[in-house]
Amino acid sequence: MRAQASLLDTANTPGILKVAVPIPLFGTFDYLIPASISPEHFVSGCRVRVPFGRRELIGVVLARADNSDVDLARLKPVSELIDKKPVLDERMLDLLRWAATYYQHPIGEVMEAALPSLLRQGKAAEAAVIKAWSVSEGTSSDDLETLNRAAKQKHILQILLNNPEGLDELYLNEHHPNWRTAMKALLEKGLAQCTERAGLPAAHPVTTQPPELNAEQQQAISAIATALHQHHIHLLYGVTGSGKTEVYLALSEQVVASGRQVLMLVPEISLTPQLTERFQQRMGCPIAVLHSGLNDQQRLSAWVAASTGHARLVIGTRSAIFTPLPDLGLILVDEEHDGSYKQQEGFRYNARDLALVRGHKENLPVVLGSATPSLESLHNVNRGRFQMHTLKQRARTQSITRIKLLDMCSQPMQEGLSAALLTRIEQHLEQDNQVILFLNRRGFSPLLLCHSCGWTTRCKRCDANMTYHKHKHQLHCHHCGAETRSPTHCGDCGSGELVAIGSGTERIESFLSERFPEVHINRIDRDTTRRKGALEDKLQQAHAGGASILVGTQMLAKGHDFPNVTLVGVIDTDQALYSTDFRAAEHLAQLIIQVSGRAGRADKPGEVLIQTHQPDHPLLQTLLHEGYEKFSETALLERQQAGFPPHKHLVILRCGAIKKELGLQFMNEARELADSYGMAEVEIFGPWPAPMERRAGRFRTQTMIQALDRKALHQLLRNWLPRLQQLKSSKQIRWSIDVDPYDTF
Repeated sequence: MRAQASLLDTANTPGILKVAVPIPLFGTFDYLIPASISPEHFVSGCRVRVPFGRRELIGVVLARADNSDVDLARLKPVSELIDKKPVLDERMLDLLRWAATYYQHPIGEVMEAALPSLLRQGKAAEAAVIKAWSVSEGTSSDDLETLNRAAKQKHILQILLNNPEGLDELYLNEHHPNWRTAMKALLEKGLAQCTERAGLPAAHPVTTQPPELNAEQQQAISAIATALHQHHIHLLYGVTGSGKTEVYLALSEQVVASGRQVLMLVPEISLTPQLTERFQQRMGCPIAVLHSGLNDQQRLSAWVAASTGHARLVIGTRSAIFTPLPDLGLILVDEEHDGSYKQQEGFRYNARDLALVRGHKENLPVVLGSATPSLESLHNVNRGRFQMHTLKQRARTQSITRIKLLDMCSQPMQEGLSAALLTRIEQHLEQDNQVILFLNRRGFSPLLLCHSCGWTTRCKRCDANMTYHKHKHQLHCHHCGAETRSPTHCGDCGSGELVAIGSGTERIESFLSERFPEVHINRIDRDTTRRKGALEDKLQQAHAGGASILVGTQMLAKGHDFPNVTLVGVIDTDQALYSTDFRAAEHLAQLIIQVSGRAGRADKPGEVLIQTHQPDHPLLQTLLHEGYEKFSETALLERQQAGFPPHKHLVILRCGAIKKELGLQFMNEARELADSYGMAEVEIFGPWPAPMERRAGRFRTQTMIQALDRKALHQLLRNWLPRLQQLKSSKQIRWSIDVDPYDTF
């Protein structure tokens, strides 16, 4: 195991500490080392409690110094040294410093983002104590014969004998329901014992063996495995169902067997249960899971397991990229194209891109996997920076999914569903198959409209309509989160003739329940999965074949394996065809391919029907007849001609102000400052209103800065941003900088 951290330069006078404090100001803050604590205890990466104004905050020590730009008489001493050992090792500190510089974000907030919530609060970096059950000393397989009349006890004892390290409550609940009565009897007979231990993951028994791999999978594994001790970036471009996960598993087995750790990033927490189970069945090593669905103590315990090296495999969403891993040997990024890897608020980092940087800094391979790679990744393949490995053959079946466009022009519709789609749904259900209907719009309908005067339910804080949620009798704004009771009469003329316009997932579910009363309908969207465990329950029902029709948003499109699904209906694609965002076509193409990949994943042929009023649109025609590869070639050429990423590097300065003129004043002053640097190689556009100008009560304005040379762009940012903070107009608005934005919304 590698060293966690090194002591700071002891040649410097040990009186002053450079501390990263979690506030929105650039730079570190100087504090004095208290006389009661020996200076050598202050190691980089340790947390300290420090006074800041009238508050006390938790900061991270970054360096010791022998002098300060501040008068020593004004410096305050550290209140408390929290850690005996650093919680962030030197390699992680190096990555975080790089990220703060690259994304132009205050170092204190970057450090805070890297720590679990309890560590931010100053709690000890310790796992929770949990109970674990194991066989008692002296218990052996001979004791099984004494339990021939107690089948459940015999079964549980056999499980414990197979797992001498012991099993915790979480594992027993998940894999052996109703185990407690039998375990109590084993305890009373002295055959089992219950002990307390740190809540770290135990190694699960291997229950499945690797399947026979096809030639493409074997070739990809061999090519990547030849250089597992060097930094290379590999793009695993595999069609849906081609067995990318088996490639991940084979590589992970090799890395773990060599004594190193694996970090696997996934875009959504909905993907973690399925992936975790597959890795548990195959790996036979402790696995830590990190995502926002865990409570604070669970997340801390998993983080401790990873950072101490106990967990050999870590599966997590984007913030897991900041987990210290002392023996890291491989980073896997599944669904690398997914926008969920980009943090959209506060510290706006991209976990996929940071995975590449971390791999470079720690000299280890990074594997990016996707059925629809981002244009950035394909551009890097073309430039020779990434090595591409393709999987074009479906791993378990030779059947081909048929994709067809349904022209909705002049066609009768029922709640957004065409007669042709309804007919095919009925036919697939008659064959005892499952159907997925995809609509990226939740709620019952996008708005309520007065039939008498045309009044609509606009959000008072956004330039958008409020979505009608019939089940709760509420209107929700999906942009600012505002909620209110749905009206019974028009807000202008008082008429009671309010009409729900358009369809959302709730409305589709309601209609299908009436159309197919004997069929179980399962809706999977953010509204139905808010309760802890609800998403896992719904996915389990779907995997078990319990739901015959699945209705959902893009949560259904990502990486799920539903073997009984033979029909996928994409209800509405037209909105995205004419978006002002330069990435809209790429996102739509990826979404269509991804959701189409849910059909025909077992031994049954699949069918995909896409409803559209624009069947001749070039994007749809290219996807239908030539596939994603041809679409991406065309899209990259269009990006080059238009001067958009990945051919140029982009930064967006955004601001929001309660009064429109305040935002414009700041943005105009910011533009003048940027122009004053006279950097001809950097292009500046704007300021102009955001596509949705008013959101959450603030008027939003943005300025776009782009350049062919990334160094020139960042040189401008380094000079420009400190001066933006000093503008008087900046105190009256909220502004942010977004480096490599995912969208221009």
